[in-house]
Amino acid sequence: QVQLVESGGGLVQAGGSLRLSCAASRSIFSINAMGWYRQAPGKERELVTFISRDGRGINYADSVKGRFTISRDNTKNTLYLQMNSLKPEDTAVYYCNVFPLIRGLAWGQGTQVTVSS
Repeated sequence: QVQLVESGGGLVQAGGSLRLSCAASRSIFSINAMGWYRQAPGKERELVTFISRDGRGINYADSVKGRFTISRDNTKNTLYLQMNSLKPEDTAVYYCNVFPLIRGLAWGQGTQVTVSS
């Protein structure tokens, strides 16, 4: 059974930092690029960043470039997102999943990030 378990969210003031983690099933983590997605209230879920299977290919949305850093530990089947200089507009539920998305692959519960001004 495929599992994606996100953690590390919380409430932080603008300018602060958080580090998110995503524990994934080896069956999907070991063979796929992985991404972080987020969904803000009233908005559609969007891709924030993704990283290739070997970690050499990385891409960021313009809105987070220079502030967020994605990484992965293939020995632990874990994906990370270091978020610095957080802004109120970063407030959202953050999810990890494969990239590109696979039809029918379930989402985890996500982790809430709230940035106060």
